[in-house]
Amino acid sequence: MARLWRDQVILAKKGATYGTDSVPAAATDAMLATVDITIEPLAGQEVQRDLARPFLGHQGVEFVGTHVRCEFSIELAGSGTAGTAPAYGVLLRACGLAETIVPATSVAYEPVSSSPEWVDIYMVLAGVRHALVGARGTFALDIAPSQIPRLRFTFLGLLGTIADAVVTGADVSAFQRPRPASKANTPVATIHGLSAPVESFQFTLGNQVEPRMLINHESIEIVDRQSVGSAVLEAKSLATKDWFAIAQARTRGAVAIQQGTAAGNIVSLSAAAVEIGRPSYGQSQQIVNNTLPLMFCSVTGDDEFALTFT
Repeated sequence: MARLWRDQVILAKKGATYGTDSVPAAATDAMLATVDITIEPLAGQEVQRDLARPFLGHQGVEFVGTHVRCEFSIELAGSGTAGTAPAYGVLLRACGLAETIVPATSVAYEPVSSSPEWVDIYMVLAGVRHALVGARGTFALDIAPSQIPRLRFTFLGLLGTIADAVVTGADVSAFQRPRPASKANTPVATIHGLSAPVESFQFTLGNQVEPRMLINHESIEIVDRQSVGSAVLEAKSLATKDWFAIAQARTRGAVAIQQGTAAGNIVSLSAAAVEIGRPSYGQSQQIVNNTLPLMFCSVTGDDEFALTFT
């Protein structure tokens, strides 16, 4: 019988001990992802023996640093209740973000530079389960008109078991239906104080995630973070906003974008000190636009941005 690509289940759970599989369960740890997953079940390097022999030919290789790498997308939406973390909050925490809950009000995720959390992930593809143990990662956010905003996660994890598995009873009822980006559903989009027509907005967390494979130690570590993004805006006169002068002066300003309007399903990205890269021109529907590279800078440390659910 053929194995179907759409037969995919992702489970994710924060365990108690790093490097020990916490055994995610379908009833409590299922993630509602889209079908654009990728997985490298045996990522790593290969070393050759390079033996001196009196004839030619391949000598085979040894696998070293073997780990698992996966990517998948989650729709951007809240939990449905203000002050309750979204169902994929465990993934955000495993990307080096600290979770702060204000009951009945908000849940905020902000970056940390030390002791990031981790998650154990089961990726079940067409009946085969691949376990990522002690996984840490990064993500990118993409918001564009008439599209469903999504978070694209990339995780690296220690190699767990690979086994046949039948997953039943995956409960994804905590995931809320998203709203496509539009004037009505995306009521806030400002860059350096300008609220102009926005054609697209991207944010990349920019974690550098490294497998650290040593004698007596194996782990996945977040060793650096460079958060960047880009925005494509309808071009305005220099009198309205001179992006070229702002970029040359290396002026920092605020950026804010809000997706959703119903309480419990509002997601906001805010940043106080964003530098503009080298602006460029383009066009859409024969209307001139500017593409602005964005660099999310810290003010006092670990405060480049906040992702807030209200």
